[in-house]
Amino acid sequence: MAADAVRRAGSAGAARGSSAGRALAGVLSRVAVAGAGAVAARAVLGAVRSAPVAGALERVNHRGTTVSLAAGPALAVAGAGAAALGAGDGGTRAAALTVGLSAGAVGLYDDVVGQRPDQRQAKGFRGHLAALRAGRVTSGLVKIGGIGAASLAAAALADRGRGVHPVDTLVSAGVLAGAANLANLFDLRPGRAVKVGLLAGGPLVAGRAGGLAAGALGAAGALLPDDLRERVMLGDGGANALGALLGLAATRTLGRSGRIALLAGIAGLTLASERVSFTAVIEAHPVLAAVDRWGRIPAVPVDRSQFTASAEPRP
Repeated sequence: MAADAVRRAGSAGAARGSSAGRALAGVLSRVAVAGAGAVAARAVLGAVRSAPVAGALERVNHRGTTVSLAAGPALAVAGAGAAALGAGDGGTRAAALTVGLSAGAVGLYDDVVGQRPDQRQAKGFRGHLAALRAGRVTSGLVKIGGIGAASLAAAALADRGRGVHPVDTLVSAGVLAGAANLANLFDLRPGRAVKVGLLAGGPLVAGRAGGLAAGALGAAGALLPDDLRERVMLGDGGANALGALLGLAATRTLGRSGRIALLAGIAGLTLASERVSFTAVIEAHPVLAAVDRWGRIPAVPVDRSQFTASAEPRP
């Protein structure tokens, strides 16, 4: 009996050691995937900024500073590639590449074409639908359709061979498309979309699709310093890709009820954005405002002593 007890204790110890070893290997694997995403993002960023088309990607941000949209292609390419590297199976790898690259491509298209005078009038989902009713196809509508199609294809690829009900695949596609759009709605100040992505996607790194999430977040995190210093911006291309990849990781982590609840939350926030300014909400709450402003270039205060009462500058 004593010998049996010793053997059982030894077996239990070996099992614990094996479990701890697998957990450590999983952590190291996700760190490596995040590192690969970060290195790739910096490399792609440098390549885009030195390319002949770099001048066409320059934009003026909310402070009047000229910045580059090069972070968008960098995040889409590096994030999709690293997420695919960290995916656990072939279907999910194909899904990550499909939705990450497609969302980045149509987002970049909207970034470039959407600046044309005839395109800038349509704002928000309702604005794009109004333009369509008037017989005009806007770049924003092309982006919406492109992300929707890519999200459906990616969800189908990830679910292929798993015996998943078609309704579940449609819910997953909705999460991917909705997350892509929601991330873009936060991309109104330097670093904000990446911070939201890191906070929302961080817990996913510990889940079943942790490698996928780690790849996307590694690429995003590597671009955050330049985003905060207003050297680059994500634009629609980068924000859409980040949101879609994190949405894919969420659908691979959550069960049916979790995915439905997430889709409902995304839809609610998207509808709210049509009426409420996310920036106003963030700035009204001290903690949110502090996180939002962390690392950002401080706003230059206006010296009002040089103005008369009748010549106050407009905010």
